[in-house]
Amino acid sequence: MLQYVELPDCFYPTPPVTIPPSAPTPKQSLYLSNLDDQKFLRFSIKYLFLFKKSVSFDTLKSSLARVLVDYYPLAGRLRTSIEEDHNKLEVDCNGEGAVFAEAFMDASAEELLESSKLPNKSWRKLLYRVEAQSFLDVPPLVIQVTSLRCGGMILCTAINHCLCDGIGTSQFLHAWAHLTTNPTTNLTITPFHWRHVLRSQNPAQVKLPHPSYTRTKLTPQVDLFTWMQTQSLVATSFTFGPTEVLRLKKHSRVPRNTTTFEAVAAHTWRSWVRSLNLGPTVTVKLLFSVNVRKKLNLPEGFYGNGFVLACAESSVWDLVSSDDNFHHVVKLVQQAKGDLSEECVRSMIDLLEDKKVRTDLSTSLVISQWSRLGLEDVDFGEGKPVHMGPLTSDVYCLFLPVVGDAKAVRVLVSVPESVVERFQGYMMINESWEKDHGDGDVNNTNNINGVACVMRK
Repeated sequence: MLQYVELPDCFYPTPPVTIPPSAPTPKQSLYLSNLDDQKFLRFSIKYLFLFKKSVSFDTLKSSLARVLVDYYPLAGRLRTSIEEDHNKLEVDCNGEGAVFAEAFMDASAEELLESSKLPNKSWRKLLYRVEAQSFLDVPPLVIQVTSLRCGGMILCTAINHCLCDGIGTSQFLHAWAHLTTNPTTNLTITPFHWRHVLRSQNPAQVKLPHPSYTRTKLTPQVDLFTWMQTQSLVATSFTFGPTEVLRLKKHSRVPRNTTTFEAVAAHTWRSWVRSLNLGPTVTVKLLFSVNVRKKLNLPEGFYGNGFVLACAESSVWDLVSSDDNFHHVVKLVQQAKGDLSEECVRSMIDLLEDKKVRTDLSTSLVISQWSRLGLEDVDFGEGKPVHMGPLTSDVYCLFLPVVGDAKAVRVLVSVPESVVERFQGYMMINESWEKDHGDGDVNNTNNINGVACVMRK
């Protein structure tokens, strides 16, 4: 079990600077689609990369200025819309720039590697905090590069979720890394910034039900999300290697048609619900991000939020009443993905014209998949990261890449301290599954690789 590691303070040799684009960029207002402008996304995604070797600050700042020419909205500032509803946001593409902080920490990459798998509050030191009156006053891109005693570095980025999703983040970071190592070349993918391709229809046409959403005037019978905000949360981490993934797939009874995500998501959702001891009639939901770029035929390099939340739902009883109904849970996840037709996504975009509509978090586990985005492959010229993950942990669940094992996935989620042991127990893969379903070709284990490391937030 990992132990709590309180990081030393960062030393800032110079004040943070603002890095503008290195060449003139369009001065305009950038429309945000309804998928961008959800209140659910009004926060910054905070990524952490740990490298064994560092790149000079000046080199990183120079290539950042260059990449911001193409990714100029990240150098702008969010504001309420001038022409549309004041509840709607837009980007003022003014070329003001991204915040870049240089720091030093008296620690080594090896010392930080193991403990980095479970974020705690002290890790927030690794990202410069911009003092701001509101969410709108925080620049869309904030970066801190921290040099380590061993010659390694930590790169932390905070990217406003209203401007892009995980695919967009990966696209930007790879572009920045490309220009760092190849400063005289052009980008391999040109970002497409216009979100008008995701405009709602006029008039709006909501033709289908959308269980991912609810209206604020409705009061849920059970509100787990609000309750969890009052609890002492504990970060848990579980790594599913190829053997464990195969066992889950076989337990689904349709292994050839079950993806790694579907199997691990179904298992995590079911374990989460079982640990909370909810009433059998309570309806619980699993919300998970699905990329819809191909489904909507969005342009190559589309740089905005190109995902929607699929929703699987079930009564607690139907989800957990039997140890032998895992295949039913997997089918719920598969059906939720299958329901996301182009018509469904367009109807969802139209639904979000109603600003009273919000994501239904009341009894939902939300999963965001970072494990297939290529984030672990970002290389600024001194090698790929030995670790990548979030800066902090919260009640949302992340599926993270495992450096060095493309077939593995790491599940990170914080749960109330009162249910940690139950959750750990349910996340254990029972070896009787393989006996019941003839998984003779799988090595016997009664554990998940690297299972159940826990730490207070």
